[in-house]
Amino acid sequence: MKKKILIGILAVIIGTFAGCKKENKTAQTNTIGTDSSKIDLEEIRKITKEAYIYGFPLVDNVRIQYAYFVDKQNPEYKAPYNVIRNIPRVFTSEDKAVQTPNSDTPYSWIGLDLRNEPIVFVIPSIEKNRYWSLQLIDLYTHNFAYLGSRATGNKGGAFMLAGPNWKGDVPKGITKVIQCETEIALGIIRTQLFNPDDLKNVEALQKKYVVKTLSAYLGKPNPPQTEPIDFVKPLSPEEQKKSLEFFNNLNSVLQFCPVHPSEKDLRARFAKIGIQEGKVFKPSDLSTEVKKAMNEGINDAWLEMADLKKKLVSGEVSSGDGFGTRDFLKNNYLFRMSGAFLGIYGNSKEEAIYPTYYVDENGEKLNGKNSYILRFLPGQLPPANSFWSLTMYDQPASLLVANPLNRYLLNSTMLTQFKKDPDGGLTFFIQADSPGKSKESNWLPAPKGDFALIMRLYWPKEEALNGSWKQPDLKKL
Repeated sequence: MKKKILIGILAVIIGTFAGCKKENKTAQTNTIGTDSSKIDLEEIRKITKEAYIYGFPLVDNVRIQYAYFVDKQNPEYKAPYNVIRNIPRVFTSEDKAVQTPNSDTPYSWIGLDLRNEPIVFVIPSIEKNRYWSLQLIDLYTHNFAYLGSRATGNKGGAFMLAGPNWKGDVPKGITKVIQCETEIALGIIRTQLFNPDDLKNVEALQKKYVVKTLSAYLGKPNPPQTEPIDFVKPLSPEEQKKSLEFFNNLNSVLQFCPVHPSEKDLRARFAKIGIQEGKVFKPSDLSTEVKKAMNEGINDAWLEMADLKKKLVSGEVSSGDGFGTRDFLKNNYLFRMSGAFLGIYGNSKEEAIYPTYYVDENGEKLNGKNSYILRFLPGQLPPANSFWSLTMYDQPASLLVANPLNRYLLNSTMLTQFKKDPDGGLTFFIQADSPGKSKESNWLPAPKGDFALIMRLYWPKEEALNGSWKQPDLKKL
């Protein structure tokens, strides 16, 4: 069986400061950086590549957060920072801000500004068989902590999230304290939906999720408030891929990211070309030669990303490698970039894994002009403690596909609707046109063009994590 892709699925925002001096055009080497040191163009190119790979997840993260929590005119706007927004529905083809969205679980979103004081999540008791999780993501896109069925159970509690500079006594009644290394973060609550009729139960449960500042939780006056963040308008996803303004956005994001001890030398290296928190980066101040070197550095970063994607396709690198804590990723910035680019906000592997199909069993790209089948042998359905799903995405946008059934996925909560094979196995039909009325229960509609399939296993069992269970081949008819 040929190896296939395992990619984490998986949405970036802010901008404001960064500084670059004009170089001395009479010098033999170009001058760039706040210390006026001379750096040759090849070194500028190398540092640019490193800084771009390092910074892409931060910039893309804030692009999404800007749409969700800042820009009230954006159709994707959710709520201000530190105010929870429950979405009592699942993602559809109309949702276009986040690539590779999950359409299994209604979401609750919370942008977290931790500069002023901690935030307290009050979670109700949840029925034992309903999966829920609160994924906490810092500005780097590290999944720095989880609450939920797997991590903390369904009994509920009061959980306090503090920023990097908070020091204080833990109040009575707090179940657990979590500290974030960045001053801005994101919380995503996923609540399992069993079927369309269950939506009212999910909505009632979402209304019981409470998010308060620590002072509000304690019934005390608010402390002195910090100044609101003056966000720079983010770049579009396409602009992020090529514009040197990317580094101005990055400098803005970095002001909320205290330097981690392991990155002290790296951040000093970035500062040599004006990439530094609190600085204004002006591409217009750069010479033609320096601009060319930096653009080549960005291109080098994307070439390295393309090489990594080949390893993902071949199975040499797995989906779980791009998502997790800082300790798990071990400062592998290319892996972190891959997670953000291919499926930002993807879960860590212990929470969910994403067996993925970008090619068929013959290694050919998936396209709606063809018809495919995916067959699970008896007893070989995806092994998950909670549930599994198979979702359709167009390519290259990686968004849900509009179709006459309004069906974006097939999942384990639909098992009673599927028609089993004579031997007890299960066959899914993956194609643009109906396979016929008798097979439509097992049909996942595809677009007319390129597409990808993402499988999700929530709270995967050990056999899924250790590789003893293998995803079946996708066969072209």
